[in-house]
Formats: sequence, C-alpha cells, structure tokens
Amino acid sequence: MDILDRLSEYRAREEQLRWEGTFRDYLDIVRAKPHVAQSAHSRIYQMIASAGVQTDEQGRKHYKFFEREIFGLDSAIERLVEEYFHSAARRLDVRKRILLLMGPVSGGKSTIVTMLKRGLEQFSRTEEGELYGIKGCPMHEEPLHLIPPELRSDFEQEFGIKIEGTLCPACRLRVQDEYNNRVEEVPVERVLLSEDDRVGIGTFSPSDPKSQDIADLTGSIDFSTISEYGSESDPRAYRFDGELNKANRGLMEFQEMLKCDEKFLWHLLSLTQEGNFKAGRFALISADEMIIAHTNEAEYRAFIANKKNEALQSRIIVMPIPYNLRISEEVRIYEKLVRQSDLRDVHIAPHALRTAAIFSVLTRLRDSKKQGMDLVKKMRLYDGETVEGFKEKDIEELRQEAPDEGMSGIDPRYVINRISSALIRRDTPCINALDVLRALKDGLDQHPSITKEDRERLLNFIAVARKEYDDMAKKEVQKAFVYSYEESARTLFENYLDNVEAYCNWQKLKDPITGEEIDPDEKLMRSIEEQIGISENAKKAFREEILIRMSTYARRGRKFEYHSHERLREAIEKKLFADLKDVVKITTSTKTPDVQQLKKINEVTKQLIEEHGYCPICANELLRYTGSLLNR
Repeated sequence: MDILDRLSEYRAREEQLRWEGTFRDYLDIVRAKPHVAQSAHSRIYQMIASAGVQTDEQGRKHYKFFEREIFGLDSAIERLVEEYFHSAARRLDVRKRILLLMGPVSGGKSTIVTMLKRGLEQFSRTEEGELYGIKGCPMHEEPLHLIPPELRSDFEQEFGIKIEGTLCPACRLRVQDEYNNRVEEVPVERVLLSEDDRVGIGTFSPSDPKSQDIADLTGSIDFSTISEYGSESDPRAYRFDGELNKANRGLMEFQEMLKCDEKFLWHLLSLTQEGNFKAGRFALISADEMIIAHTNEAEYRAFIANKKNEALQSRIIVMPIPYNLRISEEVRIYEKLVRQSDLRDVHIAPHALRTAAIFSVLTRLRDSKKQGMDLVKKMRLYDGETVEGFKEKDIEELRQEAPDEGMSGIDPRYVINRISSALIRRDTPCINALDVLRALKDGLDQHPSITKEDRERLLNFIAVARKEYDDMAKKEVQKAFVYSYEESARTLFENYLDNVEAYCNWQKLKDPITGEEIDPDEKLMRSIEEQIGISENAKKAFREEILIRMSTYARRGRKFEYHSHERLREAIEKKLFADLKDVVKITTSTKTPDVQQLKKINEVTKQLIEEHGYCPICANELLRYTGSLLNR
C-alpha cells in the first residue's frame, strides 16, 4: 500500500470511532459498559495494566507499557504504578495529590510523561479506553453530570457508578436555555483525547512571572462579547480554554511547577483536594484530571524549605526517578538515543556502548560498607552477573544501604553528545570503545563546573572502564581464534564432567584408546579450576557442587549444558584462551605476517565481521589493539 492508501485507511478508522447520540442513548452505553464512566486516574491505570504485567521470581512487577522507552527503572516504575496509579484508580486519597517525578536530568521523567500522554491518546481510541462527553462542552465533561444531585444516589444504586462533579457553567446555561432542563435530550459524543487538539491532555509551562497570565490555567473573559451578553459572569462571555479546562478527563503536565509563581500554585490546592478550581465570576468548576509535574532534587529541596509552600507540599506525592544502574539497560538507552539522533547511520563497534555504560553506571553507584564489596562487583551484581561470595539477597541489602543511589552521576545524553564529538574528529564512519573513552575524557577537560576532586574520581572510572574493555577485547579476539569454539568448549566441558564424576564417586575412567582403567585426570581438572581461583583446599567442595548441580538437572529431566553453571563456563573459556594466548599474540602483533599468519588473520577478521557485528575498520583496529595488549 502506498501512503495515499494508508491515509485513506486512517481516515476511515477515525470516522468509525465517531459517535453521537443523546444522553438517553449514552445511559444505554453506560449500562452495557460501565468502564466508559471511570475517572481519569482509573483510565490511566487501566491503560498501563492493559499493556500487560509480568511478575518475576522475586515477586517484582514489570509493566510492559513502559518497556519500549524506559530501561532499567523497573523498581521505580513498579512503585509509581502501585503506590500512585493503582491506588488513585481505586479512589483512595492519593488521587487528590499532584504527582511529582523527582530525579536527575535525562533520567526519564519527561519520557514517562510523554508516554502517558501518547498512551492516553491511543487508549481513548480503543473499546477498553473509550469515553464520552457532552457535545459542545468546552471541557468535554462527563455526561453523567447532567443527573441532578438529588437523583444520584438512585443512579448509583441502579448502575453501580458513583458520580462526582457538577456541570460547568457553559453546559448549565445550555441545559436551561436550549433544552429546558430535559437532560435526556442533551447531545453526547465520543471523545478522542488529543494533546494537539487540546482535548483531555494539557501542558502548562510557566514563563516570565511578570507577563504570565492566570488565564493560561483557568481561561479568560472574552471582552468582545461583553456588550452582547452584558455581564462578565455570563458563561457565553468566557473562554474556557485554560489548560485546567482543556485537560479535563485526562492529564495535565505542569512543567517546571516548582519554579512557578505562587498564585498559579494556589489554584492547584482546591483542584487536587476537592476536584474543582475557581475561574472568573463563576462557582467552583469541577475537573477530573491528573496533575503530573517533574523536577530535580535541588529544586525540590529549595521548595520544601520555604514555609509558604507547606499547604501545597502536603498535596504532592513525590516519586523518585533515579538513573538506571544496570549496564545492559544503559546500553539500551544509548541505542535508543542513537536511533533518535544523526548517529543512526554510523557504525558503532561492539562493546563501545557497553564500555561507556560501565563508566556511566560507576559514576552513579555509592560505595558500600559490605566486606569485600567494591563498585565493580556491585555493578556486576546489579546487572545480574554472578559474583563470587555474594548472592541474590545481597542485592537488596546493597539497595537498602544506599536508598538514594542513582540520583546523581553522569547522564545518558552526555555520553551521546561525546560520541557525536568523537565522530566529528574521526575520518572514518566507525566509532570504537577507545574513541568513546577518549571523548568522555576530553569532555571532562572542557567542563568548567567539575571540581578537581570530581575530575580525578571520574578519570578513575574511565580507567576502570578501559580495563573492563581490555578484558572484553582480548576475549572477543581469542574467541574468534578458536576454531569451532563452541564445539571445543563443550568437548573440554564434557571431559571435565567425566573426571569430576569419577573423582567424587571414587571411580576410575576407561581410556578411550587402550580401554584400560585410569585415575581421574587431576592435572586437567586443576588446570580448569585454577582459571577462576579455586584453591587446592576448595577443589573438593567445588567438584561436589558441580556433581549436585548435575544430579538436580537429571532429576528434573534437563541436560546439564555448557552454559548451565556460570563459573564453570568462565573457567572453560579461560582455559581455552590460555592455551591459545601465544598463537593470538604472535599473529596479531607481527608487522610482516607470513602466508599462514595472514590467512589466520583474514579468518579471524571474517569471524569478527560475520559473527560479532564488527565492520572491516573496527575489526582490524581491534586486532591491532589486542596484539598490543598481549605484548605488554
């Protein structure tokens, strides 16, 4: 289909969503589908929940609604959804609070708000998220407001739906003048939320306090109609076009709320607590909307230090949104930012983004008092890696030890900006890890606000990231040198298991060539175990652990594979690499390779390109760099 056909299809779908009828017709819809009359908070929660929820082994919930854009913030998102959205959807008191997302710059706060806005637009176009409003109402308000207060208890008993709020001044006048209070004849239409059309989604951004008008929030008098209607209190002489009016039934984002003039914040006090606000010369106007704002920690501390803000502070629920602390998720953030930038056509070598992620995450972690724990181990534990001497339960203890971890450090956009800088300086369309680290270091040199102490600390993290990359680079090249690597690893793995089983069961092995019985190969077992620091005294316990793991897998009908035990897999790899180290060193470092060495280099380069995602440029650079490392 070409674009014109798609446009035609889109218009047809939009037209199918349109519906108009009377209030009498709407009551039939409510009776059949009570969810159309749910509150704004409930609709937002249903939107999030309908996208799917996964629960992991530890009982933590993962909300799929956020997974396309938000990475590594599962705990913060779970708290946000459960403590605010879910509770507010059930009409608990938190729905009478402003939601304030607090966290460092580029931490995902604005992204969360944008996702809620775009999500609401799409959700209102589904059957599960459909909603209706009085046709012609400037606030597209809930049609059930047409039912007089005296009859609402009867309605609630019959329909099981609680009605909150009153008609806006404009609709009250229309019902009286145009329909003679025959509310059943009032026209109702389906409402499709749209920020561009200012329907149910609003954004308020304060400007210069001297020029900002409160009308931006609550609407304004249309002076051109005063002579026609004769009074400023006539709804027809008023524009109900403020952000609080237009965001009714959905969500309003209050940008830079804590920088706003006090008179703008006063209007939020009544709206949050009572569900209404004051506008013009009218009675209080009902509004059903969620107010969401975002700020950084410094601004929030200054806000709560001002005693004048105590009333508003009590009506705010603060949700910390820290930086991500997992390397693998940080890489996904960079990949997303790269796709959104002009870097999307640039080749970024494998491990370049991961190396940058290691640096970023290290800057966000806090030192632990736990014995034997350093920042690198902590970083690996957080990323789901196995760290000797520590278990899953230690992660929770580490988080409790530093509850504000992730509220400071290097932000993702700084890294992307430095990658952009590295690209400009390069004359090739490829960026590798060393280019990224060099650019990060140069950025620190050009940053005037960084103290000497902070700079030394950050330079140390760059050095740690470089060391981690060195290990990854050597491992990558050594893997490429191993002919049929997986097969070689599995052969060594099976051989080790046979010897361990014989050793633990006090049995002998049969020589595959002579057929004679021989003792378990102690030299082979130790050459593997020593790769991961298993001492002579600890070898028996380690081998028994492997045997128990094998038995467990067998009882469950599963095969104990090469990747089933993380530390044993690491030991096997290191053993293979150690055996090949000299071959790799000679081949990668020689300036005049012979025919055989050149053939091997070409094979390795091909392997790096086809199997590991390198391009010819960064593959050759990796080989040269690894050769220099192995010759040190």
